[in-house]
Amino acid sequence: MPAIYHLSIKIFSRGKGRSAVAGAAYRAAELIKSEYDGIVHDYTRKIGVVHKEILLPSTASPEYFDRATLWNAVEMAERYKTAQLSREVEIALPAELSREENIRLARQYVHENFVNAGMCADLCVHDKGDGNPHAHIMLTMRPIEKDGKWGQKSRTVDGKKVPTVDWNDQSKAEEWRSAWADIVNDYFKQQGNDTRIDHRSYERQGKEQVPTIHMGVAASQMEKRGVATERGNLNRDILVTNQEIRQLRARISKVKNWLYAQPITNAHSLVDMMNGIAGGNNLKTRWQKIRDLQTQARVLIFLQNNKINDVGQLADKVTQMHEELYEVSNKIKAVDRRLGTLAQHLAQYENYEKHSAVYKKYQQLVGKKGDAFYDKYFEEIQLYETASKYLKDILNGRTEVPIHTWRKEQEALTKKRFDYFESYYQLKDETKDVEVLRRSADSLLQEVELERQPQRWSQSIGS
Repeated sequence: MPAIYHLSIKIFSRGKGRSAVAGAAYRAAELIKSEYDGIVHDYTRKIGVVHKEILLPSTASPEYFDRATLWNAVEMAERYKTAQLSREVEIALPAELSREENIRLARQYVHENFVNAGMCADLCVHDKGDGNPHAHIMLTMRPIEKDGKWGQKSRTVDGKKVPTVDWNDQSKAEEWRSAWADIVNDYFKQQGNDTRIDHRSYERQGKEQVPTIHMGVAASQMEKRGVATERGNLNRDILVTNQEIRQLRARISKVKNWLYAQPITNAHSLVDMMNGIAGGNNLKTRWQKIRDLQTQARVLIFLQNNKINDVGQLADKVTQMHEELYEVSNKIKAVDRRLGTLAQHLAQYENYEKHSAVYKKYQQLVGKKGDAFYDKYFEEIQLYETASKYLKDILNGRTEVPIHTWRKEQEALTKKRFDYFESYYQLKDETKDVEVLRRSADSLLQEVELERQPQRWSQSIGS
């Protein structure tokens, strides 16, 4: 059984108005003054920080165990206005584990993947008791030399800049994502727990279900207050669809296996099965008999419409149903994936529009006023910057956001989804009809067995 997997990586860049000191103060719910610009960042009223600690490599000075000292040193080591100050890795902690277990696993993960590689790490665990425990891991970007001083991020070799460490290599992201899944799954295995997490997408895992879309802070908060959102509704539809497809596939496979297990000789005919639907138990009420006759009529229409005259043809039909379900489920999955992507596009555009005024005002401010404004509107500015980058990446050089095209496509795909589900529900009804025939055949077999039992008993006495 899979648990929730989430791991995101981002960079704190001075060029984008970010401050490592402000980020550390916010995540640890502390008051820290920045020596770089003199701004005091006070987040002592923030709730939900249940654990925080600094983890250092052997080359780091012990003074860096103090959060303010560490991140002020990071800020002061960078001279350029566009400098990258810190990397953050955010991980979802398994709700299946206790807080102490999660802290222990997060600490192990940080040591093995970051501290042992030479990074200083600031680990903060947040848990508001809302079922969403998670950890923020802020990491230093520069290596620390043997003498305890900050090293260079890159050096020049043959006229080209070469990184001194491999922390920025693209392969590292996949390595870190996989490592978190491995640590959690190893712990689950040791505890005899069948729960697992997987860093790969469902497509890479070869799974049929459609992944739910990221809700975002605003939508998540609205859902917790009982307010349904478009993304929440889509996620609920996806979860129901995944469950229904799995169940129907299992049901079709079951009747398919039963049909292919029927004996070639002395097998019950379709006529026997049809008669068995409304026959048998004399204790049935009048209404039960009427329902049985209605079921018999419906199954007969199913057989006639599909020109099924014997068990062999029925087996062929079920095989065809199995293939059709595979095709229609793939179509539904493709539509749901695209609807999820469009929902992400529209949500990011909504954040871009909603917070653009705040961001424009922030861009006009300088010095302490700008920093104070950033602290006050931290979340809004983050949402705008995330949305701006997201839209820039997907537009790939285009300047106009095709918002109307996205909405039209969303409407068309929603209609197409209903059409595909018509085919799905037809398969579901046909499966129900075949299951009726199977139950009838099983009942006939039980009746035969019951008729044989007295004969066996008399033979046993006679012997």
